Parts: sequence; C-alpha cells; structure tokens
Amino acid sequence: MKSLTDTVTFRHGARVNTRLVQSPMLSNSGNREMVSQDTLDYYGARSQSAGMVIVEYTNVSVNGGPSRTWADDRSQLAIYDDKFIPGMIKVAAALKKNGNKAILQLAHAGREANYAQAMGRVAEVPTAMDFPWIDYPLHELTDGEVRQVIKDFGSATKRAIDCGFDGVEIHGANHYLIQQFFSIFSNKRNDDWGGSLEKRMRFPLEIVKEVMRVVKEFAPKDFIVGYRISPEEIHSIVGYSWHESTQLIQAITGNYDLDYIHISLPQYNDKPKDSTKTFAELFQPAIGRQAKEIIVGNVLSEKDMQSAMQLSDLVAMARATLLDPQIALKIKEGRGNEIVDHISPEQVKKSHLTPGLINLFSDPRMEPHLPGRESIYALHETGSLNEDILKNGTSSSYNLKDLQDKK
Repeated sequence: MKSLTDTVTFRHGARVNTRLVQSPMLSNSGNREMVSQDTLDYYGARSQSAGMVIVEYTNVSVNGGPSRTWADDRSQLAIYDDKFIPGMIKVAAALKKNGNKAILQLAHAGREANYAQAMGRVAEVPTAMDFPWIDYPLHELTDGEVRQVIKDFGSATKRAIDCGFDGVEIHGANHYLIQQFFSIFSNKRNDDWGGSLEKRMRFPLEIVKEVMRVVKEFAPKDFIVGYRISPEEIHSIVGYSWHESTQLIQAITGNYDLDYIHISLPQYNDKPKDSTKTFAELFQPAIGRQAKEIIVGNVLSEKDMQSAMQLSDLVAMARATLLDPQIALKIKEGRGNEIVDHISPEQVKKSHLTPGLINLFSDPRMEPHLPGRESIYALHETGSLNEDILKNGTSSSYNLKDLQDKK
C-alpha cells in the first residue's frame, strides 16, 4: 500500500521523504531576472512544502525570456550567465535547509517570451509565422542558433550543479520552445529540426543528451534529472496527441537514464478523448520501470493527493503550496486537519507570497484562482491600500464593486 509519507528513492540513489512535490510556478519575483529578496523569502518559506521543490522555469538563453512579466522587478528568473549564480546559490540553500531536495527547472520560452522586446531582445521560434495573440517580433532560429540553444541548456545545467541544486528539470511542456519544436502546429521547418515526427523529436532529444552529458561529467552521482511534458497539444489545431508524445518519452527514457517524467495536466486524472485510461496510466509503459512518474493538475487537498498517488509514483502540488507552504510537513506529522485551504490577507503574509503573486491572485479575473480570493481583492494594485490591508490583516470592509469603481 502506498502512503504519501513514503520515502521514494530515485534510480541514481537520491531519496525524498514524501511522495509530494512542489510543482514549478512562476513567482514573478526576479529583479531584471536576478534573484531578489522576495524570491528568497518565498522559497525559504517553502523548504517544508514538499520532499522535492521544483523551482520555477528559469531561462537558459539570453533571448529565451522573460515570459509572462509586466515589470522589470517582477520578472522570470534566469541562469544564462554566471552573474546569476550567487542568487541561485541562496535559493538552493534556502530550499535545502530542512533536508528536502531543490530542483531547478530549465526553460526557453520561445514565442512566449513576451517581455523580451521590452528588454531589447527578440523572441525566438522554430518557424516565423503569424500567431494571432502575439503582437511582438518573432525570430526564426537558424540551424546554428538551434544548436546554441542546446548548448545553453548544458551550460545552465552546469551552473545549477555549481549552485548546489540537487537536480534539474527540462521544461518540455506548456507551449514553450521545446514543445514548439515538437508541435506540428508551430514547427513548419523542412531541415533536420522539423517535418517528420522523428525530426520534430530531435530538438528535445538533443537537449536531453546535452544535459545528461554535463550531469555525467560534473554532477554528484545522485543528481536528479527530470523531463516535463504536456501529454497533448489539442486546441483548434492539433499540434500533437498522446500517441506521439508517448513515443517521445519512450525515446527519451530508452536512451537516457532520467530519474523522472513529469506529466503536466489541467486535472491530475484527465483522460484523452480516445481512451478510457488516464494520461498517467497511458504514459507508464513509455516511462518504464526505472524512471519515476510525477503528475500534477488541480491537486489542492489531502484527498486529492491520496487519489492522485494511486495513479503515479509522486504527486505534484502547485496552488496548494501557495496557500500553505508547510503542507507536506503537516501531512508527515499527521496534522492534515491543520492544512490551510484558502487564502486571506493573514495567510498572504504567513506564506510569503511575492508582490507579483499577490497582484496576480488578487485579480478577480485570475483563473485558476485561489480559494478565498475575495478576501484579497483589495490587494490588487490599489496603492497605499495594499499596506493597510497587509498591516491590519483584513479586507472585510471592501467589496469587489467598490474596487471596480475605484479603478
């Protein structure tokens, strides 16, 4: 019988003391991509949120970000240069202070680098084409530039090792560059990097190869390497289905000894339209017996965790750790009844949410939202009111209509 408090051992010897993982989430805390005090406060508060914490997607190339940013001091983090090492050393140390594992997610945002232009950069893509929702220039990568991005993932891995992280996760999900190369929707190339399924698989496979090369040469034996994937890209146009993505995962795990595969889902027990099995079940043959499977998707309660655990080896939580940064500790100690399951001005302080996250989740339009969000609407870009609310720990005298009228 599996338990959330089981110790899990990865194939190279790394051990985590629970099946719970903190999923990577953009903290909107970077100061021009550098680690800030807000970053350190946020991650320092989460040293007991899970047995393994995956730090938010971190940019490996100059033009690989920032993504989803609206200010220089609320940006995505980066590790494409040695100047980022001192800050990242502090992040790793803050997460490891209680004995849990710190993993750094490595990413290139591709077309999603929507703040690149503001920083004098250009967003890079497999194929220059029209995306109706994008109003900034896109640069189609040359063959040489593709190869440089692959090297950038290797260089970023070496920096992560030097910073003291226990592992890295390659971000091949959520419409960022690796997924863009794998998708027939966004990859229209006719060279070695696009066309057939095998050629669309080449970019992610070469990145895995380069990361593993660096790990074998420089990392401790028990260094953890994972790969995150969205199992399908099906919207108005199909980029790929699970039939193709399982082939990619099988190619990865068949050629490289990764420690885990992380399945990114809206709902942890989702199923494709053409199967009665969940994605978690469908990916298990491709993952094999040596690598662990992690699933994530709307896991908010201990009941959700128990249910998700039946489908995979480890369960990743996202918003649940924003609400309660000690959620894994409480479960480990049998204090599940003490888990905080809604946000409040008081909990904003206790959980050390960054100003960027406060602004994001106090927006009435934000989805998915935090339970109890009505209590923090007054924190959404309302000037001095922010300080009053945080100081007094209440916003009960304000309602949504009042706030909308003030805007």
